[in-house]
Amino acid sequence: MRRASAAVVAGLISVSLASGTPGIGQAQPPIRIGASIAHTGAYAAPAQNQLRGYRLCVKHTNEKGGVLGRKLELLVEDDRSQPATAARIYEKLITQDRVDAILGPYASPITEAVADVSEKHRMPMVATQGAATSTYRKGRKFVFMVPSAAEVYLEGVIDIAAKRGLKTVAVIGEDTLFARAVTQGTVELARKKGLEVLLVEAYPKGQADFAAILSRVRAANPDLIGAATYFDDAVAITRQLKELDVNPRMFAVTVGGDLLKFYETLGRSAEYVYGAAQWEPELVTLRAGGLIPIARHYPGAREFVEAYRKEFPGADFSYHSAGGYGGCQVLVEALRRAGSLDGEKVRDAILGMDINTVYGGFRVDADGFQVAHRMVTFQWQDGKKVIVWPEDLAPGTPRFPTPPWSGRP
Repeated sequence: MRRASAAVVAGLISVSLASGTPGIGQAQPPIRIGASIAHTGAYAAPAQNQLRGYRLCVKHTNEKGGVLGRKLELLVEDDRSQPATAARIYEKLITQDRVDAILGPYASPITEAVADVSEKHRMPMVATQGAATSTYRKGRKFVFMVPSAAEVYLEGVIDIAAKRGLKTVAVIGEDTLFARAVTQGTVELARKKGLEVLLVEAYPKGQADFAAILSRVRAANPDLIGAATYFDDAVAITRQLKELDVNPRMFAVTVGGDLLKFYETLGRSAEYVYGAAQWEPELVTLRAGGLIPIARHYPGAREFVEAYRKEFPGADFSYHSAGGYGGCQVLVEALRRAGSLDGEKVRDAILGMDINTVYGGFRVDADGFQVAHRMVTFQWQDGKKVIVWPEDLAPGTPRFPTPPWSGRP
């Protein structure tokens, strides 16, 4: 197997966990897994959580003897949150660095760009954070979805609203691939539940001033506002809702609202805000009536949470962390089942899998589209994320309705 030159390796952000593990023949070179992960740019915060998940999975796999009798080595470069940069990185990882396998980048727009590279080289890519349905409905054969689809991110919020008698909704979101899919799905879910959609608005990536959009939202006076966001816009919209005294009975964001940094930035302005998550550490805590069935739905999740906090003390922890770990678990299991690094054999192994990881269920259809994973909905309550949906997993209940800004402490 060709190894990358010293100059190439020096240019990599390389996470090598391939030393000191007994029980693996020292003559065997490591299985080299490549990925791009944003260290800078708009996606950096959740992407770094994803990377920590990758790193921990690689470490644990090596401690348990590796796979195919070989250790794992993770090679990662910064795509700067740019799809074109990520595509170039994966092209280089595959053709120049000669990695044996790849894991997906962070964010749907970047996954979409990289999927073409994966397809070109017929190298399976486990897409740990690519949630846009369209990526998997284009006839591609080598990209496999780990999270639930973007279209169902706000399903729990819509369900809660409908069950509590709310009648109207406004949906706003960034005009990018993931957020557009969230918006479309939320509108469809709302109409199916009998909610009237009063307003749908898109805004460009990077927008910071939402006064005009929120003024139109205030004029429409919806019971529920759903926002398809990343971190910066989730914070800005929440802050400006308060500044403009816009008072929906429920308000929800998507990406960004799940990060501890969201509450640290907004303080008590984050109280009552609902968020969508693919997974939460709270899934492994006690609830009234017994223990959430983690052994069946999220095997190893408790140990993962403990190991993550020990390995990365003080680091942020979100569903992206578990998604990175779970996606890596899928790849490792596929390599084990295939008994080979051959792309076709690994692809066939993934298509035949029906497993639960620390992140939850993994099973894909013939297009590589995830059909087994479940979302959860949380609400910020007293500075903590409390899971409030689905009811069979939720240790808490919604604080409903959201009080007006003037009535909060």
